[in-house]
Amino acid sequence: MLRRHFLTGLLLSPLVARSGISLVAAAPNPAQVLPLWPKQPPGGGGPLGAMAFSAKGAQRNIAMPTLTVFKPLQPKGRAVLIAAGGGYTRIEMGKEAWPAAAWLAAQGYTAYVLSYRLPQEGWKDGALVSLQDAQRALRIVRHRENNVSVLGFSAGGHLLGMAANRADFHAYQASDALDNLPATADRAALIYPIITLEPPYTHTSTHKVLVGKGASLSADTAWSVQSYVNPQSPPFFLVQAEDDPVSDPHNTLIMAAACKQQHVPVEMHRYPSGGHGFGLGKPGTQTTEWPGHYLQWLNA
Repeated sequence: MLRRHFLTGLLLSPLVARSGISLVAAAPNPAQVLPLWPKQPPGGGGPLGAMAFSAKGAQRNIAMPTLTVFKPLQPKGRAVLIAAGGGYTRIEMGKEAWPAAAWLAAQGYTAYVLSYRLPQEGWKDGALVSLQDAQRALRIVRHRENNVSVLGFSAGGHLLGMAANRADFHAYQASDALDNLPATADRAALIYPIITLEPPYTHTSTHKVLVGKGASLSADTAWSVQSYVNPQSPPFFLVQAEDDPVSDPHNTLIMAAACKQQHVPVEMHRYPSGGHGFGLGKPGTQTTEWPGHYLQWLNA
């Protein structure tokens, strides 16, 4: 219990102090924080010092990956694992993950916010570390919940898209009995996601961090979400603005085409404006409509 309260304070207090956002107050019930790994994360390495927050609530310097749990007052018996974006160089908790978690908890869903390791922060397993954390998180949530979907924003959409489509891929060696559980999702929602790392879509931070400048086409393909869509993939819900300057608007079209080719159900919502990083919606644009469509899709 003391460890849990310490971790909760570690994650939430700096953001409250620096941004003025009360994350605990935003959710129906206070947050609980669960460490992902029983000891050290796979591979070893990692950053030194405390987790750092930007003024807008973006995390970096993540030495201890965690799940922050937002519990609803009246649970529906369904859970959503959330991963924010940030190009694998930071995690946009304040703009994306925590507002979404609070909103979902208010709708009766138990929300799990993933604080995942960032590949360039000294981890020996490099590009694999975020996927290792996403798979471990899915196993933890699957152990606790009967119905598990995922919600990823931007690079978090890339991460959870990879995890949802690669349930049979072992990104790390098992560390305990929990790692024998399936890392599967029942549904997957990807909001302005990075999907493909193949040319000509190689300008993103996601591409730079995961494969690097001048990477081979085979490496680009190996880290592209659409490469792994298969008949066992979960249904997908896709959202994007057509003026997105970061995730080329073709990303959701590429993902939708891959789903249709593999006969995987897909629902897509594209809006004429809104840019990138609009979270639950950019005021004054039609992107504010997506949470309502998403809730209908979740409840179906």
